[in-house]
Amino acid sequence: MLPILFAVSGIVLVFVVIGVITLVNGGKSSDASAATALRAAGCTVQVADAKSRKHVTSLSTKIKYNTTPPSNGSHYFSPAIWDFYTEPANPIQVVHNEEHGGVILWWGNKVPSSTVDRMHAFYNESPNAMLGTPYPALGNKVAITAWTAPSGGMGEGHVATCSTFNEAAFKKFRDAFRGKGPERFPVDSLTPGS
Repeated sequence: MLPILFAVSGIVLVFVVIGVITLVNGGKSSDASAATALRAAGCTVQVADAKSRKHVTSLSTKIKYNTTPPSNGSHYFSPAIWDFYTEPANPIQVVHNEEHGGVILWWGNKVPSSTVDRMHAFYNESPNAMLGTPYPALGNKVAITAWTAPSGGMGEGHVATCSTFNEAAFKKFRDAFRGKGPERFPVDSLTPGS
């Protein structure tokens, strides 16, 4: 009986250590796993320090973002409606969705409709805190973005720009970064249409 007790306590200890490491690293291993998966899928991965969380009052405000598509920075005071758009949503507004912990799917104006359909299916599988929008400047590329930070901090923007949509890699990104914005809302409250 004693060897079984030692084995069980050893297993429990392993889970405790894994939990502590995850808490200490703040999910950094899942961040690295997402970046590795995206690079393996042929994507360019970028992380940029956020410089501003300022709210602007006009959707026509000119803002110079440090990533393309934008993943952080000044933005319109009201977020876009959570949805999968067929016409481009205003990036100045979409950045506010990222601030709330959203993950954004973007595609250029030369991306085949079959790829957009696959991205839409991916969105539909788990749409909370997700938004999809055309971004003509990407041309024939697709991208996924998020803004992460300790609650209340400036944080950093994450962008993966890809020549094609890779569902497994995008899922790792979504699962690593969704719900981790500087102005966090519960993911289950960021539903399509809200």
